[in-house]
Amino acid sequence: MNGIIGKKIGLTRIFDQHGRNIPVTVIEAGPCYVTQIKTQEKDGYNAVQLGFEEVREKVLNKPKLGHLKKSSKALRILKEFRDFNSNELQPGSEITVDIFKPGDIVSVTGKSKGKGFQGGVKRHGFRGGPKTHGQSDRFRAPGSIGASSSPSRVWKGMRMAGHMGNKTVTIRNMKVVEVNPEKNLLLVKGSVPGARNGIISITKLKD
Repeated sequence: MNGIIGKKIGLTRIFDQHGRNIPVTVIEAGPCYVTQIKTQEKDGYNAVQLGFEEVREKVLNKPKLGHLKKSSKALRILKEFRDFNSNELQPGSEITVDIFKPGDIVSVTGKSKGKGFQGGVKRHGFRGGPKTHGQSDRFRAPGSIGASSSPSRVWKGMRMAGHMGNKTVTIRNMKVVEVNPEKNLLLVKGSVPGARNGIISITKLKD
């Protein structure tokens, strides 16, 4: 198995043997349980579905409890991973953080913080208009958004004010700095998307 589901705990730093400061994100990774194995013949593609974060059964509805019957666990989060070895996995198999080791290069996917409706300056980094020459109220305005008679419309994809954040973001080529199987903790160098306690998925990149 090359992936796991986790929860972002927060940011901290550690020091290596040379005394260098390394900023890391602490992730509570697993334990996860195999809830379903999808095959090309039955489902049209090969994948393994993992479940994370055990909860009381009454938190889940009956269809989800029926789906999780094979894994014998009431799990809140379900995610699929495509690359895996089907010979090693069965419904109910436990996946822990020890599938990773220090030095592994991983891809981390999470949902970015939602920032609501924002203007062009914050959302896209526009510099705004001049402060002088009578423009007392135009400093954070977006400016012109289209041409005149040609094309007589606003181009699709024009950068304007709108909903910012709350999108799925993937950070590739992150380095695993430390693995703690006793506490199910994974430390990766740098920051990962999302707020504290946000659900993320970690996938080991191929060599």
